[in-house]
Amino acid sequence: MDVLHLSNQLCFPLYALSRQITNLYRPLLEELDLTYPQYLVMLVLWEHKQVSVKEIGLQLWLDSGTLTPLLKRLEQKGLVKRKRDTADERLVQISITSKGEQLRELAVRVPAALRKSLPMGAGEGKQLVKQLHEILNSLAEN
Repeated sequence: MDVLHLSNQLCFPLYALSRQITNLYRPLLEELDLTYPQYLVMLVLWEHKQVSVKEIGLQLWLDSGTLTPLLKRLEQKGLVKRKRDTADERLVQISITSKGEQLRELAVRVPAALRKSLPMGAGEGKQLVKQLHEILNSLAEN
């Protein structure tokens, strides 16, 4: 076995699959006027309603340099509000707006529509998600 064959690399199928999944999301998210990274931020906000930029970054594995322009665009769309934390001016709190909450009603169909595009059952999908989270958590500990 040649360790430098593309077919023997763990990174390549993960990379290629990530790109393919993102491409499957694209038409679903265009209907919501969201990019995939914006959708991820909205998922965090639909779950927590208000969270700091730092916490969003930790949950999405993104740095503030990536998040700041993304959050500004979401604010321009009227989906979120950005506000400096009154207790600590260095922190910026992001909260979902009523327009952002209304978008959730449309977004609720996205996961099911995506699952229909994948060649696996719901149980297999849940197991894969669990395994990927275990790997991510393990890497975060190192």
